[in-house]
Amino acid sequence: MFALIKRGNVVNKQLIVKAAAGAVLVFASIAAHAQAYPAKPIRMIVPSAPGSGPELIARLVAQKLTEALGRPVVTDPRPGAGGSLGAEIAAKAPPDGYTLIMGSAGSHSVNTALYPKLPYDAVRDFAPIVLVSTAPNILIVHPSLPVKSAKDLIAIARARPGDLTFGSGGNGSTAHLSGELFRTMAKVKMVHVPFKGAPSAVLGVMTGEISLAILNLPPALPHVRSGKLKGLGVSTAKRSSAVPELPTIAESGLPGYDAGTWYGLLAPAGTPGEIIARLNAETVKILRTDDMKKRMLAEGGEIVGGTPEDFAAVIKRDIEKWTKVVAASGARAD
Repeated sequence: MFALIKRGNVVNKQLIVKAAAGAVLVFASIAAHAQAYPAKPIRMIVPSAPGSGPELIARLVAQKLTEALGRPVVTDPRPGAGGSLGAEIAAKAPPDGYTLIMGSAGSHSVNTALYPKLPYDAVRDFAPIVLVSTAPNILIVHPSLPVKSAKDLIAIARARPGDLTFGSGGNGSTAHLSGELFRTMAKVKMVHVPFKGAPSAVLGVMTGEISLAILNLPPALPHVRSGKLKGLGVSTAKRSSAVPELPTIAESGLPGYDAGTWYGLLAPAGTPGEIIARLNAETVKILRTDDMKKRMLAEGGEIVGGTPEDFAAVIKRDIEKWTKVVAASGARAD
């Protein structure tokens, strides 16, 4: 009997040794896979037009990731339907780390709130990597419009109900809902005019085709600084470090107004965890550099960083926020 027990202990030890050896092989395989990645160019889908906020931010990150990973990271703008076209492409791409998306509040939070049916699920179909930056929208008008503040603008809108038009980069964009939030809170009547991308909406304000817009800061800021547009305020609760001289819209005449946006890197759901971890680590390292902070600030964004879990929590909170805005404003995608 003693011999049987002893023999059983030997067998158990052998099983433990084999299991441990198997675990080592698994971890070694994962490590080797992570080290081998990337073995070819990486595509970074941008669900907005060239020159838009997400596209400008994406190009900055792609350039630095190319240097860090030793493989080309190529941006691929896919605008349309408030970002849902590009997001769908990314959601359905192979989860192998070679297709990423520079998502935004528009493509992931606003669309979920605005569209009753989407060809993707902003939470289930994506693996968050890192929240790259946050940025305010900016309220812009043509210099000829006789206003100096959001308060002045509201006064004109109330005196001329339905005459003022506000533009956006498309139905379902953050600019669209930012305008709807402004209209609802200010209790004014304005007509929404969607354009094909934020740069086109900026041009619409510059030419007088539309009265105003509350757009992503990056495509509008250069024209505000050159005097071709008049900036009345930023959309966030706090002033932006990029334009500290501009008041918030809340300060400028609409207390309580808050409608910022964010840009973040995601991959298709199912992308291996070690690849997500590698991309997170490399991107966070890039975001911490002084050069990246300065370049991001020049584009109107402020660096964030953090873990994939942090980013996932931001997306969920933002979906809840914009769902309430859509319900209150009655905004429609079409």
